[in-house]
Amino acid sequence: MAEQGITPRDQDFSAWYNDVIMRAELADYSPVRGCMVIRPNGYGIWELMQSGLDGMFKETGHQNAYFPLLIPQSFLEKEADHVEGFAPETAVVTHGGGKELEEPLVVRPTSETIIYAMFGKWIQSYRDLPLLLNQWANVVRWEMRTRLFLRTTEFLWQEGHTAHATDEDAQTETLLILGLYRKFAEEWMAMPVLTGAKTDSEKFAGASRTYAIEALMQDNKALQAGTSHHLGQNFAKAFDVQYQTASGERDFVWSTSWGVSTRLVGGLIMTHSDDKGLVCPPKLAPIQVVIVPIWRKDEERDSVFSAAGEVEADLKASGIRVKSDLREGMKPGAKYYEWEGRGVPIRLEIGPRDIADKQVMLARRTGGKDPAPLAGLAETVQGALEEIQQHLFSAALARREARTRRGVEKDELVEMMNGDGGFAYGGFCGKEDCENAIKDATKATIRVLPDEEFQSKETPKKCAWCGETSQVEAVWAKAY
Repeated sequence: MAEQGITPRDQDFSAWYNDVIMRAELADYSPVRGCMVIRPNGYGIWELMQSGLDGMFKETGHQNAYFPLLIPQSFLEKEADHVEGFAPETAVVTHGGGKELEEPLVVRPTSETIIYAMFGKWIQSYRDLPLLLNQWANVVRWEMRTRLFLRTTEFLWQEGHTAHATDEDAQTETLLILGLYRKFAEEWMAMPVLTGAKTDSEKFAGASRTYAIEALMQDNKALQAGTSHHLGQNFAKAFDVQYQTASGERDFVWSTSWGVSTRLVGGLIMTHSDDKGLVCPPKLAPIQVVIVPIWRKDEERDSVFSAAGEVEADLKASGIRVKSDLREGMKPGAKYYEWEGRGVPIRLEIGPRDIADKQVMLARRTGGKDPAPLAGLAETVQGALEEIQQHLFSAALARREARTRRGVEKDELVEMMNGDGGFAYGGFCGKEDCENAIKDATKATIRVLPDEEFQSKETPKKCAWCGETSQVEAVWAKAY
């Protein structure tokens, strides 16, 4: 039975999702339509995501920079596919300082155009390559149907932009980042993902090739959690980003762009949480351990507070993010309920009897409660956090595999997508007509053409829709 205030997942997944966000105080609706306010609990998760990803980027040679929020409208028009892809989503500034602007400015939906305008100034020679930049920023895309974290008019993200001397170098970069995104999703978020290429109809506007990580949520819908784009020389030619080669010739750079956003917070919620509230993987939990002192008599208060303080200091010294809940006039059960809803991985209860027995009671958010000796407690807690992290990944992976079907044919694909959903593997002839027909019949799209690791042991010989010879294997799902 669901806790009061949270709609059960199997009753209304969308309402459940919103209820979890509200109970965990992750975000709230903004007075500006389609925008959200990220509350401290939610922003704390995003900060840890930033920290983890930023370290990965810097370890692979990338540097952070910052580019303007406002982009001349003419910049977007220089790359035809790009402007066509983003025109319906742009917010445009036409007045500033009380006067009409000579040229309208677009509030960035993404920064390729202004960044490559700067690359044209900075890159002169092969010695300037590769140029590996990333920025943490906000972007605006005028969404009509919004959902907290998943799709909002303004959202936070990182966008990487790189320039290279060769097609091969740019391809290597594109796949490197795809691998980093997968590593982060699986090792930090405990969220298993598929990797692979997007079809031409699903690729980024202006890209030559787009790759993505795709996760399956608890309602059997897919979530595109990150994308990495090989841009070819498209933007380089549009903005005249040329360099002198080692042999003295002039050539256009090959470029990439890639990004993940606060959508990852939504993915974390929908991958792990339950009808009691948020379940947060320990690596991304702003508070990994909460200590709840328990006392009934006033004379017991000081001793349990002192013991809680010693435990807190011990855990902090070991690098564990911990908080003692010393609020008075609030019953322990009410505190348990609150911290459970916020997804704190471990709760330590300590009362007079525990002090006498030189132990605490260790309760896991994922289930289970056992005594833990005070001696070596930091090691015990760290071990429990690692177990919870691995358990969440294993459970999510098992759930995904249980909801995956391979070798589907037309009738099974339609039945699956119009029923419970999940990942459906099948042959694909490569024709856009078939891709569109499946989308019209089921609202499902090709999420990825899976990388070799995720492909079926037997390559499909026929297209799941038209029955003609299959060119590739595809994975279909309904998606956010």
